[in-house]
Amino acid sequence: MKKICSLLLLLCLLAALAAPALADTPYLTYTVNGYGDVQETQTAYLAAEAIVKFGDESLNKPDDIFVTEDGTIYVADTKNKRVLVGNRQGELLGIIGKGVLQTPKGVFVTADGSVYVADRDAEAVFVFAPDGTLVNTYTKPDSPLYGEKVTFMPQKLVVNDAGILFVICESNTNGIAEISPIEGGTFLGYFGTNYASADFRTILYRAILTEQQRAKMVANIPSTPDNLAIDSRGLIYTVTRGDGHNTLKRLNIAGKNLITDAQPVDIPAAVAAGRHDNVYVADQKGFLYEYDERGELIFVFGGKDDGNSRVGLFTTVTGIGVDGAGCLYVLDSASNTIQVFEPTEFTDLIHEALHLYAIGRYTESKAPLTQVLAMNSLFDVANKAMGRAFFQEENFSEALRYARLAKDRDGYSDAYWEIRNAWLKRNITTILLVVLGLFVLSWILGRIDRKTGWKAKVKAFFAPLGKNRYLSNLRYAFYYMRHPIDASYGIAREGRANWGASLTILLLFLVFFLVDKYLCGFLQKTVQDGRYELFTDVAGVLLGVIGLTACNYLVCTINDGEGTVKQIFTYFCYSLTPFLVFTPIAFLLSHVLTLNEVFLITLLRILTWGWMLVLAVLGIREVNNYTAKETTKVILLTLFTVLILALIIFILYILWAQVFEFISAIFGEAVYRIG
Repeated sequence: MKKICSLLLLLCLLAALAAPALADTPYLTYTVNGYGDVQETQTAYLAAEAIVKFGDESLNKPDDIFVTEDGTIYVADTKNKRVLVGNRQGELLGIIGKGVLQTPKGVFVTADGSVYVADRDAEAVFVFAPDGTLVNTYTKPDSPLYGEKVTFMPQKLVVNDAGILFVICESNTNGIAEISPIEGGTFLGYFGTNYASADFRTILYRAILTEQQRAKMVANIPSTPDNLAIDSRGLIYTVTRGDGHNTLKRLNIAGKNLITDAQPVDIPAAVAAGRHDNVYVADQKGFLYEYDERGELIFVFGGKDDGNSRVGLFTTVTGIGVDGAGCLYVLDSASNTIQVFEPTEFTDLIHEALHLYAIGRYTESKAPLTQVLAMNSLFDVANKAMGRAFFQEENFSEALRYARLAKDRDGYSDAYWEIRNAWLKRNITTILLVVLGLFVLSWILGRIDRKTGWKAKVKAFFAPLGKNRYLSNLRYAFYYMRHPIDASYGIAREGRANWGASLTILLLFLVFFLVDKYLCGFLQKTVQDGRYELFTDVAGVLLGVIGLTACNYLVCTINDGEGTVKQIFTYFCYSLTPFLVFTPIAFLLSHVLTLNEVFLITLLRILTWGWMLVLAVLGIREVNNYTAKETTKVILLTLFTVLILALIIFILYILWAQVFEFISAIFGEAVYRIG
């Protein structure tokens, strides 16, 4: 009895330890934060089961799947030349197309139960009644608009509520064939055509080559879409591999793409429209992507199977479907299985909130969003949606706060514009009175000066400071900004080169640079919150100026330049003065301008850096007494020398890192041996 009790206790402990492991998924779920970085989040979908057959019928290299609202599954069982109909429990509900189909590659079911099958080798689209009876066949359109030499090999298709077919045909780069059921199939034209892209080199070649040479180049033709889906509103989604941020497209009735910058998918295999204004894309390698209606990524999960046939991982995905409950059905043609994923509570709340927002019920969407943020306050998709909901309610302060949390620049800009506009309306009278008061004060002070001469007395009081050599040279840096040619003569001939003033300008530049980088307005910020690289920034600026000075001095010495190290360092530091003048203005503007006005800051920064470059070039020329040709030569040689110096520093850094690692390994081994 004692042994039996011990054995039972051991089994209970093992079960308790195994229970959490069984709940774990073999994959991680990711999302994209406001900075565009991929980060892990809660599990969005749980792999529930894998369907390997319907009844006694197994799949053989299936190519497509369609799932109805009630969960009925239609599978294009390609190698078996049929369409299988079943349910999630693995029950066989029917077999369609046996003896008719040759290579079924795509399947679509309409609301009335009609089954459309795209058969590549039969070069036809077959239409079956719900009971499996063949009722119609669409073959190659006889319209000249289709193209006489263009083949009709259907691969995927969808049908809208009007019965119009949208068919993807193999190797047809003209787009999606749009076929009306009228008169047995009327070709309406091509829909959703992809555009051919060309890089700069290709454009240049085609501009300079002869017609014969261009004829020998590889033809630049658009890609054929890989798959498509249609939602309840008749909007069509397509996926095309190799199309970058245009991998996923959402096409309206005119064929215009409503998604312009979706997260790209490497090898898109299938797409399915969700029931909550969302869309799913399946990557052939097994990763599943979920987007909202704007093409913003919500989740990524799944992955490549490692050979252990674990539920939730895939070998070769060819199809994806979704039922009315939001469960996903993913078809794996290599393993001949259908894996079913169920959304978690977290995902259901996200779907509910996004759907409510999409249909204009903004206030109601806040309740599920609040629950989502209680589960994960850093989920930027929810923060962004919450901010937009508050914006629609005209609660702009809360909209601004959530947009800032979500790093949503567009939402932040819109909310801030409204807040700023309201503030201006409240304070416009005060602002005008203050401006008028300043003008009146200036006029009064001018009248007083003409009677008492107080301005001259103030200048006389501060006149001794102007005789201080350090302060004089510091002020001379700003003279150099306005009159670089005359000031360069002072640096070279009148002893205006000064280490103290130059270092002061350099340190001020460094302080202004750091303040502007880390404390500027949100819309102008280029670094992530909480990430500071002060050591790298300081080292970069100091080593940059010192390295540039050293390289320029070496080059100028070889090329008969007249500048000393002190003079070269001085004109490089003095060239930074425009940054000290204009950066505070840009910094202040970054806190008060919106995205519509941010071009003013961009222009100001371009002016600043352009001015600095001109001052540096004129300093090299005038201090070293060069001609324009000699100046150009010296500048190019200096840049080349800087590149060589950077390469040497990089090599030394790598070597020192290896030496440090070697020493650390020896020390660790010694400690281990002694211990």
